[in-house]
Amino acid sequence: MMVKIAPSILSADFARLGDEVEDVRIAGADYIHFDVMDGEFVPNISVGFPVLKSLRKATDLFLDVHLMVDRPLRYVERFCDAGADLVNVHVEADTPENIHAALEKIHAKGKKAGITIKPKTPAEAVLPYLDQVDLVLVMTVEPGFGGQSFMADMLDKVHKIRTWIEEKQLACELEVDGGVDAVTAHACKAAGANVLVAGSAVFNKPDRAAAIAAIRNS
Repeated sequence: MMVKIAPSILSADFARLGDEVEDVRIAGADYIHFDVMDGEFVPNISVGFPVLKSLRKATDLFLDVHLMVDRPLRYVERFCDAGADLVNVHVEADTPENIHAALEKIHAKGKKAGITIKPKTPAEAVLPYLDQVDLVLVMTVEPGFGGQSFMADMLDKVHKIRTWIEEKQLACELEVDGGVDAVTAHACKAAGANVLVAGSAVFNKPDRAAAIAAIRNS
């Protein structure tokens, strides 16, 4: 299985974000993970439409937009219009009806759609959406802050979801986010993840190409 590396801009230098993204593109990044936090769904606030729109002009890398926001149905179309290639919503952020509607709106815009589950949410929560999404993201830390320690007990959840994806023969990617580095990446891949989000493990390293290669090849 080909593994994709998605550096998270949360660990980038925002004063020179375009240059930072170009640097990790040259270093071998496959995706850019763009974390949006609203201060309600998670206890932190990050970036939104203007930053995404500016970044879209600066890179042709695949922009994987992770909405850690309450009631994402209100915003998904605007994130698509601002330049997201994939918009990812949390199953915990609204009613099942509204999450389904958000995924439909993303696809109607011609973009890929994903769902995310937090550490305390069981793997089974993704089942109603699996046929409707292009990617499932399993959080391996509590969402809201970068630099947290990897939660190895989430790997059983990753393995379960990979099994369901294969049983249903779905073209669905499986992503992990939180505490991923050259050490933890091996266990993530072994459990079935094929997209690895890494923030500080890439952006905080002097040799980013070596850092990406170490995560990819661990």
